[in-house]
Amino acid sequence: MCCTCIVDGPDGGQRAYTSCGDMLSRVAVCGGTHGNELSGVYLVRELQKTEKPLEEEDELVSVLVVLSNPRAVQQCRRYTETDLNRCFTHATLNGPESDKTPYEITRSRELNSLLGPKGSPEAVDLICDLHNTTANMGLCLIAYSDHDWICLQMPDIPVRYIHFDFPPKEAYSLESVGKHGFEIGPQPHGVVRSNIYTTMKAGVQHVMDWVRFFNSGTIFEGGSVEVYTMVKNIDYPRDSETHSITAAIHPQLQDQDFCLLHPNDPLFQTFSGETLRYKGKEPLYPFFINECAYYEKGIALSLARRKWIEPFVAFKGRICG
Repeated sequence: MCCTCIVDGPDGGQRAYTSCGDMLSRVAVCGGTHGNELSGVYLVRELQKTEKPLEEEDELVSVLVVLSNPRAVQQCRRYTETDLNRCFTHATLNGPESDKTPYEITRSRELNSLLGPKGSPEAVDLICDLHNTTANMGLCLIAYSDHDWICLQMPDIPVRYIHFDFPPKEAYSLESVGKHGFEIGPQPHGVVRSNIYTTMKAGVQHVMDWVRFFNSGTIFEGGSVEVYTMVKNIDYPRDSETHSITAAIHPQLQDQDFCLLHPNDPLFQTFSGETLRYKGKEPLYPFFINECAYYEKGIALSLARRKWIEPFVAFKGRICG
């Protein structure tokens, strides 16, 4: 299958690039990887009601709809024993198993068998794993590659592309099982909001539309893609003896995801009222600010560098049919 991309050149003209590759014939849409992230849970349930989900009107793509963590969904909890979305590293998927193995590790291996095996030619072509976050991040795609042209071509709707720079064997989340994959989010946990659900549903439908256009050899209007590559995580200040947090995200930083954080900007406000400032040496972009599920992981926020990528088949703009 060949994909042609029309890209604006520096001289004001246009250049056409063509890339050939296999069709994306098998796609998985997964929800409930975290059982209290309800947009994905209810979207998957809705899709499972229909014989042909996502308006599957042709034979160019088959769609597998999966409720990833049914036990956690039943309890409306992020997980029952351990975080399922940290169980897809090569080591965890191939480790020993016993009657004491946590449910989520067992479930990750079941999903790997269903959707993978990870890193194999038999793996599904694309996994779209649905998530929510309490951070003010808007609609995001999270992936492990900044040069995967399949994922980079997707965001022609208002969306940010977040890149986690890990080797494939160390990639820990569900979407890493597929040949290509990403997560999509946000909203508070344990609730479902109609506007967020509708946005997520539209995002998933957009992905499926794009896959069908790609499979049919559609010409795409191209350009550069804004990518945020994660650099590091920052923990909350903590008491040296009790390890309890001693500060919260500073009011000036709260809800400012993807707004540039400069050295000496306010970062935390201690519970006694003192302002603690960012001591980094370079400006970076914060995201996952004050995500409630990350308190247990020791993450107050993540920091990223932003760059613009112009892969020869990337596009930014409308799909030309």
